[in-house]
Amino acid sequence: MPIDASAALAAEPRRAEIGWDHKDVQLYHLGLGAGTPATDPDELRYTLESRLQVLPCFATVAGASTAAFGGMGAPGIDVDLAAVLHGGQTVRVHRPIPVTGRAVQTSKVAAVYDKGKAAVIVLRTEASDDDGPLWTNDAEIFVRGEGGFGGERGPSDRLTVPERAPDRTVERRIREDQALLYRLSGDWNPLHADPAFAKLAGFDRPILHGLCTYGMTLKAVTDTLLEGDVSRITAYRTRFAGVVFPGETLRIRMWTGDGRVQVTVTAVERDDAPVLADTLVEHS
Repeated sequence: MPIDASAALAAEPRRAEIGWDHKDVQLYHLGLGAGTPATDPDELRYTLESRLQVLPCFATVAGASTAAFGGMGAPGIDVDLAAVLHGGQTVRVHRPIPVTGRAVQTSKVAAVYDKGKAAVIVLRTEASDDDGPLWTNDAEIFVRGEGGFGGERGPSDRLTVPERAPDRTVERRIREDQALLYRLSGDWNPLHADPAFAKLAGFDRPILHGLCTYGMTLKAVTDTLLEGDVSRITAYRTRFAGVVFPGETLRIRMWTGDGRVQVTVTAVERDDAPVLADTLVEHS
């Protein structure tokens, strides 16, 4: 059944109440590889409740939900989930996320683009608490075989990689058990844990969650260029360019600019195969 863009865009937002506390934040950070070395003061700000701060990308899992797909059940969206890929993710924070909180989160289809052989659905989730807006999540969902319905092609958010050498390059190893730990924050897709399921999907073994790589990258940028201060981050976006496997190493290259850091992420052991592209951290 083809996508009915008009019906999807006109649908009322879905509303849900969500809540989290320091344990949810700590578990999420541990799933990103925080806490090594365990007694490092720079790591304790991600793992120890008395010093805790919250990475903005926590917004993708707050309330133990997979916020990226919050609008996939909207009217007009009736697609084969086997044809669905998470193409990109943007988080914009309106103020620092509290360590403990409750919020009302709304989900809706913000845009539907026609790429010819595929469609791109932009699913937007917005969260607010008693003090006002907290964050806005935009997930770009790529649906193979659902294009050609005559819609707008949409903007191109591709970034040209600077010709100069990166200002900083760091490497982050992915633990063998990292996907098993990260999935406890709410993404239970067996693709990231079950070898038999991964083989059915065409992979030799389970792959790491794209949103885990997304979070690992933001932590690396924060620790390397923002003095570990998450409150400086205002927005963060990426395009998922390839898979990465537990046990591999991420090579994270960073180019600094005026209030922004452009990033590329590759898999070291596979000749720098692309993992994240068109990645940008905006900061104060």
